[in-house]
Amino acid sequence: MTQATVDGAASIKQAFAQFPSGVAAFSAMVGFAPEALVASSFTVGVSLEPPLVMFAVQNSSTTWPKLRRAPRLGVSILAQGQEAVCLQLSSRTKDRFEGLATSTSDAGAVLIDGAALVLECEVVSETPAGDHAIVVLEVKSVEINHDAEPLIYHGAGFRQLAA
Repeated sequence: MTQATVDGAASIKQAFAQFPSGVAAFSAMVGFAPEALVASSFTVGVSLEPPLVMFAVQNSSTTWPKLRRAPRLGVSILAQGQEAVCLQLSSRTKDRFEGLATSTSDAGAVLIDGAALVLECEVVSETPAGDHAIVVLEVKSVEINHDAEPLIYHGAGFRQLAA
């Protein structure tokens, strides 16, 4: 094990990359166009009554100010095999939804087909936290894909769960 002091963003990012997490896509219709952002900071089980989840979003995000106005957000926990979907949804240069199979709820939540888990949520609160904001969402509906395993992000790369 290596011990070092935190000497800037690069060292802390490297340290945080040692914690495996799922990959969540947050998406909704904004106006007449779908918008999305991807985060690995998603946490379930914040509360069971009411059912709450949360994630952290960078203050510099240009997408979050658009998404936060949507009445409902789709939260798609990406599945193994959706690595390219993740990269496309997080792209800053190409159409994030071109060629992707999605569905849209009556309330405008965009859900990614084939995801391991999809939730339809409403924003409950947003709390400043350094260079990020912590966003708490209330789960309004859930759909579990029992045939899919989650995509895992660890060590700055995609991983799979071993049997």
